[in-house]
Amino acid sequence: MPALSTGSASDTGLYELLAALPAQLQPHVDSQEDLTFLWDMFGEKSLHSLVKIHEKLHYYEKQSPVPILHGAAALADDLAEELQNKPLSSEIGELLKLLSKPNVKALLSVHDTVAQKNYDPVLPAMPDDIDDEEDSVKIIRLVKNREPLGATIKKDEQTGAIVVARVMRGGAAHRSGLIHVGDELREVNGIPVEDKRPEEIIQILAQSQGAITFKIIPSIKEETPSKEGKMFLRALFDYDPNEDKAIPCKEAGLSFKRGDILQIMSQDDATWWQAKHEGDANPRAGLIPSKHFQERRLALKRPEILVQPLKISNRKSSGFRRSFRLSRKDKKTNKSMYECKKSNQYDTADVPTYEEVTPYRRQINEKYRLVVLVGPVGVGLNELKRKLLISDTQHYGVTVPHTTRARRSQESDGVEYIFISKHLFETDVQNNKFIEYGEYKNNYYGTSIDSVRSVLAKNKVCLLDVQPHTVKHLRTLEFKPYVIFIKPPSIERLRETRKNAKIISSRDDQGAAKPFTEEDFQEMIKSAQIMESQYGHLFDKIIINDDLTMAFNELKTTFDKLETETHWIPVSWLHS
Repeated sequence: MPALSTGSASDTGLYELLAALPAQLQPHVDSQEDLTFLWDMFGEKSLHSLVKIHEKLHYYEKQSPVPILHGAAALADDLAEELQNKPLSSEIGELLKLLSKPNVKALLSVHDTVAQKNYDPVLPAMPDDIDDEEDSVKIIRLVKNREPLGATIKKDEQTGAIVVARVMRGGAAHRSGLIHVGDELREVNGIPVEDKRPEEIIQILAQSQGAITFKIIPSIKEETPSKEGKMFLRALFDYDPNEDKAIPCKEAGLSFKRGDILQIMSQDDATWWQAKHEGDANPRAGLIPSKHFQERRLALKRPEILVQPLKISNRKSSGFRRSFRLSRKDKKTNKSMYECKKSNQYDTADVPTYEEVTPYRRQINEKYRLVVLVGPVGVGLNELKRKLLISDTQHYGVTVPHTTRARRSQESDGVEYIFISKHLFETDVQNNKFIEYGEYKNNYYGTSIDSVRSVLAKNKVCLLDVQPHTVKHLRTLEFKPYVIFIKPPSIERLRETRKNAKIISSRDDQGAAKPFTEEDFQEMIKSAQIMESQYGHLFDKIIINDDLTMAFNELKTTFDKLETETHWIPVSWLHS
């Protein structure tokens, strides 16, 4: 850069230098566009503000400022107490309100800490009564603030000694590097622990603040260093450690909700893993039940909570012609492509715990992910699908179903249906070519896998609605399905919003629409509850269709994010 015809920064303030810079550079700039850019950049208000702050700090640094007092927080408390005894005016009230604000109190506390240069905790002196013969004993001091120590203890069944059972990754004990699994605990703050139960010791630790002194006999075993956890799991159930009677230490537990992404930090313990929420800045890990342990205890409870397979409504909402949710009175078969091998009863026996996942973002040249819509009869799923199709017919598409019934005069093969013979349909069923199929009035209807591939091959988003038990069979790398559950609102809201709506009683009846009944509402709510209970772990998104326009907008926003943002997909898809 050419030399500037001005004094040095020490003679001229940085702010003045910045203001003069564009004019000094003008003879050296070739184009008006570059000159405009320089004026805009150096004239930016935020930049000027930063430079002013820099100059102020630089000035005060040279002045070597010292605090006027060291107890601003105490003075503020005294002032507030004094003001409360005075007749209340608007000014006094405003000042009291200001002094009571947490951010003002925190600011005064920080001021006092800096003024007193009290940056480090003061550790107590080493105890004088250390047994010289116990040369293997370690005296350890840890400073405990509001966070747990990050270690759990247990009583050795053979020796009765209190030993460290695990050290939580990222916790205070782990960061210190002084406490290890297997270390024997002798004293806490001078209190012997040999005759105490682990629960009593945990209570002592929980109530302790500041520096805590441990007397420990180090473990003979050498620990193998653990690497930072790189495994990520999606939780398929809700977990609250405070309600878990089996957890060794409730304070060390990590709570989570179904759908949360967990980073596994340690699997050293076969029963209790260490994990933290993905993206959490807090390095401290918490205890969660291991996959095997959670599967085992859920499987033992399963017979009690096993519910009956979903009943199929005796009415169809408008547009359900393509989703094969057949009526009870006309239903003969209603099957997914795997139902001849795996029944609904088998599906409900699956025990959802965790699923290993990996980040995925769709590339521009990739096919779109299959979007699977699930919901009870009458919830408005098909209305939402229709609105999506109308909103952008070039971007969204639906499958064309197969049928064995005769083609009607106004129908075209490959438009309303793909018309095939009964023999060919049955052959395709045997070859597992159908995602879902059913029989109605002696005719077969079904959605084929190839019909989904056909929509995706046209570079469109395929919108597919199926029975929820079918979803698990679509979860492959080829389709990478994103499953959205359309959930009904409360029954009171259904009565209010659906009072003038109608549903169609069967697949091909023309104009046989009937108003919703109270039975329809109750069955919709019950069906949704069963779907969410049995298959909720397969849902990526839940949208409550309280208001059709709002639900559509939420659905559209979800689709936009699905195509542009990073999402988590099962690792198993990469190997399927």
